Amino acid sequence: MVQLQTNYNNLTEERDQLQTSYNNLTKERDQLQTSYNNLTEERDQLQTSYNNLAKERDQLQTSYNNLTEERDQLNKKLDDITTDLQRNGSFYYISSSEKSWEEGRNDCRQKGTDLVIINSREEQDFIRGWKKRTWIGLTDEQTEGTWRWVDGTVLTTPRFWAESEPNNEGDEDCAEIKHYDSQNSWNDVPCNVGKYWICEISLKNYSKVTRQC
Repeated sequence: MVQLQTNYNNLTEERDQLQTSYNNLTKERDQLQTSYNNLTEERDQLQTSYNNLAKERDQLQTSYNNLTEERDQLNKKLDDITTDLQRNGSFYYISSSEKSWEEGRNDCRQKGTDLVIINSREEQDFIRGWKKRTWIGLTDEQTEGTWRWVDGTVLTTPRFWAESEPNNEGDEDCAEIKHYDSQNSWNDVPCNVGKYWICEISLKNYSKVTRQC
């Protein structure tokens, strides 16, 4: 009987130890599950951060590529302008509004310049490249039929009148670039109508003019 009691007590103690071990293992399992869940959540957050950074990187790369392309285009335009300046020896200013021939010329004079004088086929092509109807520095207001540039010189060659121009229909004493898609684009019109205008600035006067503008 005593032996049975002893065996019972031993089994009870062993059961309690096993229960304690089970409880400890269950607690450890729950802790591991919590750690696993936390790590999974952290992994997902890191993946989201990575995806966002990758998207931002791609956007920055696109912006960089666009800026690089824009820079290259601007450099090409600068090279083209520099070539024109070296060839023509002038800077040009085109107005953003339309005024009469005299008002346009006065604006140029206030800047220390004058309306453009076209001396070559290359300069004609450059000027009409703005694709606007613009005043040029040519008029026969002083003597009908004798066209003079604003520096007083009589028009000889080159000349780029459009077909059947000048025709002096309605007191047309000032010249404009009209048919800018054609090399022969000059047209005579009344001086009081509104047109854009182009000022020509010689390189030697450029520093003085920029201080005035």
